[in-house]
Amino acid sequence: MGTGTALAVDPDVVTCTLAPRYDAVKTARDFARTSLQDWGLSDLFDDVALVASELVTNALRHAIGQPSAADLPGRQPFPVQAGPADGRISLPIRISLVHRGPQLVCAVSDPSSEGPVTREADFVAESGRGLHLVDSFSKSWGWHPLASGTGKVVWALFQADESSCAQAAVVLDGTVSGRHRRSA
Repeated sequence: MGTGTALAVDPDVVTCTLAPRYDAVKTARDFARTSLQDWGLSDLFDDVALVASELVTNALRHAIGQPSAADLPGRQPFPVQAGPADGRISLPIRISLVHRGPQLVCAVSDPSSEGPVTREADFVAESGRGLHLVDSFSKSWGWHPLASGTGKVVWALFQADESSCAQAAVVLDGTVSGRHRRSA
């Protein structure tokens, strides 16, 4: 895949660093599929994959740069945005998934400090509807600048249904994990 996937100390928080290339979108979907399967939340995959694809695509287009025509045929890397000292990207693009109880957060961080802008929906245009899709397929979404002052994270919140939560609480040997759920 060409990326580094790391399991954090908390098994319900996973992060994958993405290369600034077109195949990063597929890598993000594959990462989401594997993580959701591991957590027993496969039923969320379609929505999470669509949102992850949109957020990573936005990071590639707006934080890294627009691809040139030469980038399209062989799916070459995106042009690299100049960084402070060495002419390289100062921060990588990362996708993180956080699973807490019945909720899942998909977050994509990138080197741009400019927030995402929702455009007026133009149903004839070939692009520009990504954030409308994020809004439609997630429970809520938003963005925050990184504490360093450089870069941002765009996140989307998903809600698993009760059957998924119950299934995720049972580990392979049939015992119940230590997760606690409140009953309504």
